[in-house]
Amino acid sequence: MPLEPPQADDLPALQADLGQCTVSGLSSGAFMAVQLQMAHASMFVGAGIVAGGPYRCVESFRGAAPVAADAFVQNALFVCMNPLTPETAPDVPRLLALARQAAADGLIDPLHHLARQRLYIFTGSEDRVVHPVVVQRTRAFYQGLGVRDDQILFIDDVPAGHALLTTNLEDNLLALNQPPYLNRWPQPDAEPQSWAILDHLLGRQKRPPKGGAPLRGKLLRFDQRPYFGHASRASMAAYGYAYVPQSALDIAAQGKACRVHVALHGCKQGASHVDFVNGRADRGNNPPYGLRYVNTTGYNEIADRNNLVVLYPQVEGRDDGQTQNPEGCWDWWGYSSTDPDAPDFHSQRAIQIAAIHGMLQRLGSH
Repeated sequence: MPLEPPQADDLPALQADLGQCTVSGLSSGAFMAVQLQMAHASMFVGAGIVAGGPYRCVESFRGAAPVAADAFVQNALFVCMNPLTPETAPDVPRLLALARQAAADGLIDPLHHLARQRLYIFTGSEDRVVHPVVVQRTRAFYQGLGVRDDQILFIDDVPAGHALLTTNLEDNLLALNQPPYLNRWPQPDAEPQSWAILDHLLGRQKRPPKGGAPLRGKLLRFDQRPYFGHASRASMAAYGYAYVPQSALDIAAQGKACRVHVALHGCKQGASHVDFVNGRADRGNNPPYGLRYVNTTGYNEIADRNNLVVLYPQVEGRDDGQTQNPEGCWDWWGYSSTDPDAPDFHSQRAIQIAAIHGMLQRLGSH
């Protein structure tokens, strides 16, 4: 008899405090972190943005093409990643106006929730994928919404390439700009960038013991498909991951609440990522990245000591007549939308944002 495929875990109902969530991401994950935080600002107290642009960045210059979807692609490439000149970087006043209108229309939470947010914003000075000037505009965007400077930690003086920074010897040198977009600190006593992010968003976190220790929690693989309705345009993978510390399970049993951090991978970093050749998934040539963003970036180790659940939603590449996302990026330019003249990728109605929100609702349930 054929073997049954392994069953996925269910996301647990942990009574998590959904008014104390945080989110972080790299690259497309950073753009999505901004969108998720803005859409559901009442749920979040902070965001870690590594090489990401401001909210609705691709709408900086609508006149780039007659059809909105085409204009947004042009903006993504030449405004939000590598502006032709600093003057053509994201248009912060326009994006602030769009955010205020979205809030007025009820598409995102009221903007007064941003007043409590803490922001970790990082751009490597050697980043050649998302230019530092774009990330500078991200800081300016939040300042324009009234987030105080003492709540924003902005770092632009580290000679890093386009990557989340780790302490793993297997990862790239600090200044490189290449997959898997995980670069290592050169200092032997450095700590993972994920720890610095959580320190700023949540206060100084308890450290694992020197030399490491076995994790006491469990990494769950769960079925994401119910959260995005099995729609292929979501470009989300069948399975996502969550690290659940034993302490979170223990206090849930006592009727107490843990907190949740959403960690969003960047392009080509999803657990099921494969390269596409001529529009077809080349499954005989899979990059060996797998679960590195989940298992080697340091989030689980720090979460294990701090009663923090880490949710790792997953995107996968698609390249067909409906969805063009071969590099497995989060949608920050509109590929998952159904209307090319009015792409909706940035509000509570957006399919990916709604899916992650549903996951958080499950973790916060009784």
